[in-house]
Amino acid sequence: MVKLKKGIKMKVVILAGGFGTRISEESHLKPKPMIEIGGKPILWHIMKEYSYYGFYDFIICCGYKQHIIKEWFSDYYLYNSDVTFDFSNDNRMTIHNNVAEPWRVTLVDTGLNTMTGGRIKRVQKYIGNEPFMLTYGDGVSSVDIHRLLEFHQLHGKIATITAVNIGQRFGILDIKEDQFINSFREKSDQDGSMINAGYMVLQPDIFEFINGDMTVFEKEPLEHVAQMGSLKAYCHKGFWKCMDTQRDRQQLETMWENGQAPWKMWND
Repeated sequence: MVKLKKGIKMKVVILAGGFGTRISEESHLKPKPMIEIGGKPILWHIMKEYSYYGFYDFIICCGYKQHIIKEWFSDYYLYNSDVTFDFSNDNRMTIHNNVAEPWRVTLVDTGLNTMTGGRIKRVQKYIGNEPFMLTYGDGVSSVDIHRLLEFHQLHGKIATITAVNIGQRFGILDIKEDQFINSFREKSDQDGSMINAGYMVLQPDIFEFINGDMTVFEKEPLEHVAQMGSLKAYCHKGFWKCMDTQRDRQQLETMWENGQAPWKMWND
């Protein structure tokens, strides 16, 4: 397990600005990361995963319907506490059983049509010149984030991507035996290769490979870093699932309702 030096706070960047077109039954009303599992947005579940491992400083890359994400965090206490409204006493509001998270959350409007690389570039000023975590706002996992970070620190390369072997509709990774990633390519039917599951660790050097808003992070930046021999795969054999469709959301909801959610490692 990684022992972080006292005072070092690694930031976690979450991409939460896309349209979520494959789950349009709900995403036409709210951003995809705000679609709920067990009464809480999947974004909350992801943040609870990271905070279980001691990561409390989040930067959320907002875009589509970004005001909904901002309003939810603004009213977090109201959503999670008992409240008394005393209209006879100057409309005074009292919050009971105040529920607080140890989080510092920076919500950034990274644009409506900005690509993934562009969103990351837009939050560079909030990250600074330091390593950071990056993941997508629609997938949950049982990945051991301490071990992921330790793996990244030991190999000393620019980027680490968590890779899983699962049949999904995503680009896949060409991984050598020493866990270097050679390239990205599109996934074909029945292809058993490893896919990018997010849960990445990145050095600040990664910003040098992002040109602007229209840069797709999974294309030019990561392809370039892979060609340089500076992209490694952390192979995760446990649970991972992306909420890509309404069927995926229902499967996650069923796991949560049955008390069998592999990504829930925190105590209530």
